[in-house]
Amino acid sequence: MNEQITGGLFKRMILHGAAAITAQKQAINDLNVFPVPDGDTGTNMSMTIGAAVTELRKSEPAALDQAVSITASALLRGARGNSGVILSLLFRGLSKGLKGLETAGTADFASAMQEGVSSAYKAVMKPAEGTVLTVSRLAAKRAAECAAEEADFEKVLEAAIQEGYEALAQTTDMNPVLKKAGVVDAGGKGYLLILEGMLAELRGEPMPEAIEEEPQKAKADFDVFSTEEITFAFDTVFIVRKNDPNVDLEPFRTYLNSIGDSLVIGEDDEAFKVHVHTNIPGSALTEGQKYGTLELAKIENMRTQYEDVAAGKKVQSVDDLEMDEAEAAGSVESIHIVAPPEKKYGFLSVCAGDGLAAVFQDLGVDGVVSGGQTMNPSTESILEGVDRIPAETVFILPNNGNIIMAAQQCAALTEKNVVVIPSKTVPQGITAMMNVDFEAPDAETLMGTMTESLSGVTTAQITYAARDSDFDGFDIKAGDYLALEEGKLFGTNGSLRSLLEKLAANAADRGASFISLYFGEDVKEEDAQAAGKLFEDACPGAEVMVLSGGQPVYYYIISME
Repeated sequence: MNEQITGGLFKRMILHGAAAITAQKQAINDLNVFPVPDGDTGTNMSMTIGAAVTELRKSEPAALDQAVSITASALLRGARGNSGVILSLLFRGLSKGLKGLETAGTADFASAMQEGVSSAYKAVMKPAEGTVLTVSRLAAKRAAECAAEEADFEKVLEAAIQEGYEALAQTTDMNPVLKKAGVVDAGGKGYLLILEGMLAELRGEPMPEAIEEEPQKAKADFDVFSTEEITFAFDTVFIVRKNDPNVDLEPFRTYLNSIGDSLVIGEDDEAFKVHVHTNIPGSALTEGQKYGTLELAKIENMRTQYEDVAAGKKVQSVDDLEMDEAEAAGSVESIHIVAPPEKKYGFLSVCAGDGLAAVFQDLGVDGVVSGGQTMNPSTESILEGVDRIPAETVFILPNNGNIIMAAQQCAALTEKNVVVIPSKTVPQGITAMMNVDFEAPDAETLMGTMTESLSGVTTAQITYAARDSDFDGFDIKAGDYLALEEGKLFGTNGSLRSLLEKLAANAADRGASFISLYFGEDVKEEDAQAAGKLFEDACPGAEVMVLSGGQPVYYYIISME
């Protein structure tokens, strides 16, 4: 029987809750209404609470308020997707409700749970019932009712979870989209799994083991690529012991950026670790030695590794020298630079694919955060991008409806003025940048102009079905091509050309004058040009452009204006 929760116990409860949702994340992903291979709710929630696990493992909080504060702060910065942001808000309110308490009884804890629900509802612009909000609200309400008569945490949490599952079952009927698909709310299910893990810790049950799942994406066809497409061949990782604990590594960062890409530098007072892709790894090591003593190095040729994969061979790797980024985060903190303002406005875009990133940069974007479908960036990742831009006001283009909330959290974490343009697709983001007046008198005017432009573009996307589904009258089979228009299912077919023809006819019906096709990493140039010809034939008066986006998951992202 547990009548008080200490900091140490709460830490163990969070670790157990994280293990519980991680073990079941794919089952939560499968509740997604659309069968598209996106970065789903289970993935986002497990990665979000995983950020708290990382921070909690660095400390031994004796006081409860310290443990909850560490958890809430890590969740806020590590939040991914809307579900991750809401999860962070639930724990932020919990932290507020338990502030100043070294331990807590059931009444205090249940009251803090309700504070968390209040925080989540206030932060969501249009809170919808039949979601995790409903599940968490009713679970917290039941916890408070039980805590008024019960001092045993196990019984209180058990009652809350039982009520939560009853509410979860009702989400199917409360939300028309869920009802049509015949599933419960994925975020609500994920939240209850975390609570179940926390309860299991109180009961002394063993943690579930993490299950490594195979990616749902079909295996890539390596014949489409060649080793020449690898610009920087050598994956180079090394650690340098500093000569001076206060050494400025920014000149070194600038140098490494000039000879390669995919750069990550982390440091603490004693050492720094570098990861970079370059064609001259020796030069990178030599330059690094100007800042200290080289301790460890790993260099792998990605071209030969590619050839091994293409030939079905085991990839050679110096695994005994490998340090993954998760380990680095535990001992070598990432450099977070806040650039002083040098101009009035700056722009940050979120997208996946080198081609799309180049388009945004050509339009005047100062920074690009990699992410979108399959991997929603965390609030921390977006924040780092914001702080690196030397501007007073930074406009963020999320370009994905599931990233907007994570971007909005940055405003409270930086001294810069942050404005989030609610772009839900890449074409919307591109259109917003094309309408930027860099000499606008104030941020509010510019925000209005950019936001207003979003309605002028229609977005279509073609991907594949990650699983069998019967949705909105469509009998979808795993592996079928799926076409989406403005986020809604437009059609499904075993023929990619058939879907392109239907989208081209739809563009003609809309009277589209400007059409851009951004083709993904799995599409050949000649196939993309053929797709563009379909749109030219269907819309003879329109200007049609075919551009390499390089995006994963989506074969085509199509902009129609």
